[in-house]
Amino acid sequence: MTDTRESRITAMLDREDIRALRLHYSALLDGNAADRMGEVFTEDAEVVVTVGAMKGLDEIKTSLRDAYQSFDTRKAEHFPFVHAIANHEITLTGPDTATGSCYLLDFVTDRPGAQHPFLLLGRYVDDYVRVDGEWRISRSELDVLWPNDDAAEA
Repeated sequence: MTDTRESRITAMLDREDIRALRLHYSALLDGNAADRMGEVFTEDAEVVVTVGAMKGLDEIKTSLRDAYQSFDTRKAEHFPFVHAIANHEITLTGPDTATGSCYLLDFVTDRPGAQHPFLLLGRYVDDYVRVDGEWRISRSELDVLWPNDDAAEA
């Protein structure tokens, strides 16, 4: 095998690990496992979402735990929201760094069946870093695409 082929295979595996990391985040958040976010984020990670910025793993865990509780309006303790990820693009910027973006389809489960379940449509823009051989998110920013209160009514 040539070095080029080996490097391409390594790059494919790295991108797949990063895709799995973003999916793991959704599974932990939706499953009320915010205390396990160290499996996803670096200790000093920054997350910017609709309600503001979270800095550091402890603040991320607390904020995501609180978000779960506030969205669990039925007190079902079972998936008050579902974060679906699509169209994940990843650029490896170095041997242990990468950037990426993916679409977020954010559903809520407390609405009547006749009402649409979308909370928002957005795009995560992320920075990734490999720590002790494992990929982690070091920065994530959510760009909300819908609803957009600034958009003109058609």
